[in-house]
Amino acid sequence: MADNPVLFDRSLARQRRLRARRGMAVSFLVDHVAQDLAERLSVVMRSFVTAADIGTPSSRLRDLIRERKLAERIVGVDALRPERAEGPFVVADEEALPFADGSLDLAVSALALQGVNDLPGTLVQIRRALKPDGLLLAALLGGDTLTELRQSFAAAEAEIEGGVSPHVSPFADLRDVGALLQRAGFALPVVDVDRLIVRYDTPFNLMQDLRGMGATNVLIERRRTPLKRATLQRMAQIYAERFSDADGRLRATFDIVWISGWAPHDSQQQPLKPGSAKARLADALGTMERMTGEKPRS
Repeated sequence: MADNPVLFDRSLARQRRLRARRGMAVSFLVDHVAQDLAERLSVVMRSFVTAADIGTPSSRLRDLIRERKLAERIVGVDALRPERAEGPFVVADEEALPFADGSLDLAVSALALQGVNDLPGTLVQIRRALKPDGLLLAALLGGDTLTELRQSFAAAEAEIEGGVSPHVSPFADLRDVGALLQRAGFALPVVDVDRLIVRYDTPFNLMQDLRGMGATNVLIERRRTPLKRATLQRMAQIYAERFSDADGRLRATFDIVWISGWAPHDSQQQPLKPGSAKARLADALGTMERMTGEKPRS
């Protein structure tokens, strides 16, 4: 199997998160997703003993799981040590998880997995760490997230500088993520997406929020020299021309890709073997069954 491409500078990503934590941290997006994840988990008709929160960039999700008693105990896992004591915590990278095989009943993650270089490997590690019939429930940025900013930068650079460099990270689509869940060995995989539209006065307000989230550009192939003032100004003009609402405010898309899957267990529903059906589809539909190529009678 070919090695996965290294897209992200993970060390720089940690530095950006630390900078955000020490400044004006912006948490509305992870708070929103943590709330939704807790709601989704609350309708799962299962009790969980040992859970792990993998990489979520705040304690909000763990706090909700404890408050709502959605698991008996939950341990946080992140490459950055938390600022305050908040229960069991392990400092570890999402690409090198510290769990023994079959040690978890539940794994959750909110807005972290889109930034790993080896997502297939991380999913395999999570599946192995889950006990049989253990659950993974996670949300990551994907789809058309920040498509407006991406398009505006590309158009401005092509016009002003005669070339384009990446400013927004690439995001996986639903089909890719679903296939990765299956490849990792999860049973009953489910993938869906929620679209969140956030509105701003200017694209620079959006970029300021991204800095406050620690979510600015950490691509290995990112541009290493400052953008020209003319390019930034043209980007803002293009953004306003293409992506403004009637009131002049600008749209920013965040596609939240939700994934879930279960570690295989004999009790789970299994697909029927071909030819094992005990009733004919024609009977169920009230129609006449015909052999392939047979013409209907007049």
